[in-house]
Amino acid sequence: MTSTESHRYDIGIQVLKQVGGANYAAPLTSLQGIAPDLARLTVEFGYGDIMSRKELDLQTRQLCTVVALAAMGNAQPQLKYHIAGALNVGCDANSVIETIFLCAVFAGFPATINAVLAAKEVFQERGLAFQPQAHPANGERYERGMAALEQLSAGAGKAVTHSLMNIAPDFARFLVEFSYGDILSRTGIDNRTKELAIIALLTAKGTATPQLKVHIGAALNVGVPKSEIVEVIQQMAVYAGFPAALNGIFAAKEVFFTAAGAA
Repeated sequence: MTSTESHRYDIGIQVLKQVGGANYAAPLTSLQGIAPDLARLTVEFGYGDIMSRKELDLQTRQLCTVVALAAMGNAQPQLKYHIAGALNVGCDANSVIETIFLCAVFAGFPATINAVLAAKEVFQERGLAFQPQAHPANGERYERGMAALEQLSAGAGKAVTHSLMNIAPDFARFLVEFSYGDILSRTGIDNRTKELAIIALLTAKGTATPQLKVHIGAALNVGVPKSEIVEVIQQMAVYAGFPAALNGIFAAKEVFFTAAGAA
């Protein structure tokens, strides 16, 4: 390796040790006999270039990685590794579960259930005595959903529901009652983390650009800096590939431009 490559690798290993804990080298070791260059590139790029950046804290990065992998549904070993990684960098079990809950809206129940069961395995393997607290719904679901919708989206989400009224009014109601009334109104994670996680999820999925734009706007609305939005989208290049991240960046650019014009 050149001195530059060695420096990137050293930085990457430092971050990987924080995320992976005592088990940090397991993915690298498994690659040595078949693709050692992939092991090196994982460290240099994934952790040395991306995860080491100071624009976003490791706790938020890990929750965003967890929800993206959960939504993609095709990387269970990596999902478990990063659930453990979230715990290693200081996230609590409840934050992990609450972040996975977002998948129920944006990736469906099977992906959500599988991810929750993966988290259960990780908690059990670590001997973590997690005691979940049920959150029974209080009040009218539609009213609660509309309040959350307005708080997060500042009108953009309401416009989406109104656009459905002349074609699928029941679906518009489901969107408000379940997506916002049951899920996005939950208080287990703050609105900043919630919106960054949704941006990560939708970027990784790569199939819902209009909704990604809505939630980039929602992130701005709840005070998330543009730099953090860009950072979490860039991070998805590691987990969902460069095309997905590139499309996410272009979506953010469009939303930022529109927001600047409105200001």
